[in-house]
Amino acid sequence: MNKHFKIIEVNTPQTKKEFLSLPVRLYREVKNWIQPLDADIENIFIPEKNKMFQHGECCRWILKDNSELVIGRVAAFIDQNTKNLNDQPTGGMGFFECINNKNAAFTLFNTCKDWLQNRGIEAMDGPINFGERHQWWGLHTQGDHVPVYCMPYHLPYYQELFESYGFQIYFKQFTYRTTFEVESMSEIIKWKANRLLSNPDYSIVHFEKKNTAQLIKDFAYIYNEAWVREIPGIEGITENNTKSLFQSLQPIMHKKLIWFAYHQGEPIGFFIMLPDLNEYLRHLKGKINLFGKLRFLFYKYLKKNKNAIGLIFGVIPKFQKRGIDAAMIYKFSKSGLEANFPFKTLELNWIGDFNPRMIHMMDHIGAKIYKIHHTYRILFDENKKFKRSKII
Repeated sequence: MNKHFKIIEVNTPQTKKEFLSLPVRLYREVKNWIQPLDADIENIFIPEKNKMFQHGECCRWILKDNSELVIGRVAAFIDQNTKNLNDQPTGGMGFFECINNKNAAFTLFNTCKDWLQNRGIEAMDGPINFGERHQWWGLHTQGDHVPVYCMPYHLPYYQELFESYGFQIYFKQFTYRTTFEVESMSEIIKWKANRLLSNPDYSIVHFEKKNTAQLIKDFAYIYNEAWVREIPGIEGITENNTKSLFQSLQPIMHKKLIWFAYHQGEPIGFFIMLPDLNEYLRHLKGKINLFGKLRFLFYKYLKKNKNAIGLIFGVIPKFQKRGIDAAMIYKFSKSGLEANFPFKTLELNWIGDFNPRMIHMMDHIGAKIYKIHHTYRILFDENKKFKRSKII
């Protein structure tokens, strides 16, 4: 390690505070950065709050210079359920923040690499999350826009730091943006949607609170069929997990942002969206104390949210390529034209470049790429052949 730097494991109240406060200093003059809630970051590293600890482990560090100033931070982690789904055991790193100094950045990367290698790991993905893929995943490289809730925004020089260390692009994640204009959709989407909606065997409905119990069951079934069976490394979800998820989201849910598709009464697809909480959180400075809650309520009810986020989209395999996705988007977009619909834009987050079917769909609904994140991978053995993520 460079003699001018000191790497310190985060395991005390003081180091936890320093881990959270570093980005505030680094991004102080960056207008589009929004400070995450401290709890949203800290809960990732608490075993009682993060189910990943049931089959994984992590460690995090801060980096100080010789004047004891914190100049970097990082975390490394292993998920025992997914590490062997690749050609080599693969771990992860994330929550990287650093001054523009290669020696400092490489010290952080090397710390993660050494920790992973000591546990039998041969490759490292990053920056990723020790948890759900739709949160804190990827390096923000293009589209200098405000991040959506629980997605990262990064300083421009980070890309050079990662790539000069040897990280290569494993896949890209696109965030698309569109407005609620049915006219912007291609005629193919309209035709597919109207054809399906004219068939009485199919129905597309939005969330209704009175149907919560049934929709929880339907969500769990569709998620496990459409995501867990199709994409390696995605964990299944139980009805109890889903119930807890819906309860946590209840204060911010809008019924016209949650849609389900059915065939002869059986659940076959969902399109789940949420208001973009970052429109509120940018005013809270990372804290939800009493004052923060009052400010949150002010911005929620008096300054209406204008942006929605596409959180998750799924159709069970048996019904894919039948226009189910087109019908859900079409019905949702039509509801967006109603006078009392509060949202003006929609950001469809986390569409991987390994998913050409969804990219094709975005083109047909008139959505445009708004932001790009990179998920990198580095193989510790340079003689091994690097492979990008498989197309699905």
